[in-house]
Amino acid sequence: MNKVLFNYLFTGYLKTVFKVIMIAYCFGLILNLFEEIEFFKNSNSSILIPMSLTALYVPNIVIKLMPFIIFISSMWFLLRLRDSSDLLSMKVFGFSNFKIFFILAVISFMFGWLILFAINPITSTMVKYYEQTKSNFSRDIDHLISVNKNGLWIKENTDDGYRIITADATKSNIINNVIIFNLDKENKLISKIHSEEADISDNKWNLKDVIIHEFKEGISDQIGLEKFSIVSKYNYHKISVLFKNFDTMSFLELLLNYNELQKKGYNKSYLDQNLNSMLSMPFFLFIMTSLASILAMSTLKKSNNFVFMVVGLIACVAVYYFKDLSLALGQTNRISLSLAVWIPVIAIGLFSSIGVLQINEK
Repeated sequence: MNKVLFNYLFTGYLKTVFKVIMIAYCFGLILNLFEEIEFFKNSNSSILIPMSLTALYVPNIVIKLMPFIIFISSMWFLLRLRDSSDLLSMKVFGFSNFKIFFILAVISFMFGWLILFAINPITSTMVKYYEQTKSNFSRDIDHLISVNKNGLWIKENTDDGYRIITADATKSNIINNVIIFNLDKENKLISKIHSEEADISDNKWNLKDVIIHEFKEGISDQIGLEKFSIVSKYNYHKISVLFKNFDTMSFLELLLNYNELQKKGYNKSYLDQNLNSMLSMPFFLFIMTSLASILAMSTLKKSNNFVFMVVGLIACVAVYYFKDLSLALGQTNRISLSLAVWIPVIAIGLFSSIGVLQINEK
């Protein structure tokens, strides 16, 4: 009998999760499709392109919403069990509230690891293709920035033309071996600036140990300066932000190539934040299941499910803003970014543990 009841919980819960995922996916398709159509409206591309790109991008959004999808699925499944009196019947056959919760929570926990190891590599590849395809249609290429094995490369427009900047890959607000080429609107070299070190903490770059080569009518003049400054559209924060879109990077890639990614110039703090965010997902799914169980199994009596769903939505919003607040503390250096990721998991987990003990007595 225990095996039959376990299979009933296992299959019923997974079917509910799948239904909620499909609902979220459909909503995501509708909402994101309008954005893609707006992006491609002035191009000659077929309607199939925004539709296909939307289909590729939405699964990544669904994964980000997975804690809330699991919460809604757990609430839906448990309320249905309670209203059909199946919950009471299972208690008669020896399934306590805690045992039912634990089975569902473990299923959610294992589902989280399945997402990280099997689904996330697929969705990250899809997002990578999505980004590459959209970049081919992007017309805003006046300002370009790239970090690769050769270091940092920047192209930006100036009043007189444009400049190209190369430097060693940035790991902090100080970059080394900076070379700046200033060209006019006819692509003629105006000057070349070499600096041993530059502080790019804000838009006014402060260069040290500078050598300036100025070119006029084929003649080069060299000037040596201890300090020099330029104004750029980029600073360290903006450069870091441009390269913290980790949606194109899978959990396995981040885990296996962590040190290599740092050498390429990826910010260590953001790498740690993303790695810990992924690692925390199975635990987050576990505690979101526990929150849903606390609400749904607080009583065996039939009641207005609308009230439970409203309370559940309020709980989801509270958890969402709690996560945002914690990450804001990490991004402002009040606490480490890694700790900021785990604080909501630990805090909600402690709160849920008390509630789970109480529902076991119902």
